Amino acid sequence: MAKKIYVGNMSYNTSEAELRELFAQFGTVLSANIIIDRETHRPKGFGFVEMEDDEAAEAAISQLDGKEFAGRNLRVNEAIAKSRPAYGSHRK
Repeated sequence: MAKKIYVGNMSYNTSEAELRELFAQFGTVLSANIIIDRETHRPKGFGFVEMEDDEAAEAAISQLDGKEFAGRNLRVNEAIAKSRPAYGSHRK
């Protein structure tokens, strides 16, 4: 089963290809996405990687959390699903 990983404290110059390559050493990467600010269109310094299998994801998390990459110490952990209220549920 695929597992989504949060990657924080990234250099603003990191590309999605570099992120994919970093995680590929642990297993098959299904996707690598860097979050971009809507207004400035610049990277926000974090992103998500989805890996094909849980074992590879756990290995990547344990090996890369705190590791220096592109001049920054990465923060790597399992992504937590963000729950959002249904559209319009906050209105009365």
